[in-house]
Amino acid sequence: MKSIAQTDTIEVGRRQLVGTAAMIAAAAELGIGHEATAQPAAMHADATLGRLQQIDAGSLRIGYAERGAPTGRAVILLHGWPYDIHSYAAVAPLLEAQGFRVIVPYLRGYGSTRFLASSTPRNGQQAALAEDVIALMDALGIRSAIVAGYDWGARTANIVAALHPERCSAMVSVSGYLIGSQVANRQPLPPLAEQSWWYQFYFATERGRAGYQANTRDFARLIWRTASPEWRFDEASFARSAAAFDNPDHVAIVIHNYRWRLGLAEGEQRYDEMERFLATAPSISVPTITLEGDANGAPHPDPRAYASKFSGRYEHRTILGGIGHNLPQEAPQAFAQAIIDVSGM
Repeated sequence: MKSIAQTDTIEVGRRQLVGTAAMIAAAAELGIGHEATAQPAAMHADATLGRLQQIDAGSLRIGYAERGAPTGRAVILLHGWPYDIHSYAAVAPLLEAQGFRVIVPYLRGYGSTRFLASSTPRNGQQAALAEDVIALMDALGIRSAIVAGYDWGARTANIVAALHPERCSAMVSVSGYLIGSQVANRQPLPPLAEQSWWYQFYFATERGRAGYQANTRDFARLIWRTASPEWRFDEASFARSAAAFDNPDHVAIVIHNYRWRLGLAEGEQRYDEMERFLATAPSISVPTITLEGDANGAPHPDPRAYASKFSGRYEHRTILGGIGHNLPQEAPQAFAQAIIDVSGM
């Protein structure tokens, strides 16, 4: 039976915790309670995310970080665009301290993830990214996992939960229900809403592709600032994530993703049946907590618009304190607490 959806308003402070040990100590002291601390992570991946590894999975050699005991309950953390795995640099040690096995993969087109064959289409459609997660789980021998993410990562988590509920034990999704379709995306939005998607229309042009290719980091920095207008990230944090955009397939994947959404690029035939199902906007039955920052400057739906899409145990939380689009990096304790809580729903 579905629980009554409720909205928790969680106030997030702005003080910075220094180092992994301090974060874990604070988590133990607070029980990682609903009052969480937002801080920009400024630590090396090998110290916070665990050892970077690679594994062949499906059509990819996926780069990923892992923390925690192999016997722990698996949680897969999925990043968005234009970000990378370092969005979870402060989340991963908090979850490890609670006994989870934490896996943070680079999406296709990011970081150390590579295609195994040069002939494989550089396809960024939504179903392809979700099937990458299933392939990764198969390669790692993980039968079921909690999936969590924001932006592209949240959409991917939604699709994994909708297509493969038997592989998804629970979900945390920033900005709620994000499954889309080319048919739905053909419908025009009010002018102000269309304006917020300016980059999608820019990417629809060859000028946009060339512009993104030539100015990838400046473009990403602009999105970081507009999507999280109150987040004062430092240049070191940005540079650490921006290195992931040097992937040779990054531009192709990003451009295809946004062109596919508008029906301007074809997907792969093997995903057609999945996309037809996703176009029906299927409900999600796995236990879910959705999150939204109170200062999200990126396009996002009102939580009331998607609450009915979750047919299982469900809860929504609004995170206060000037929290923007990159919620796990801006409010890591609130994000980690949602995973801990949804694991018990």
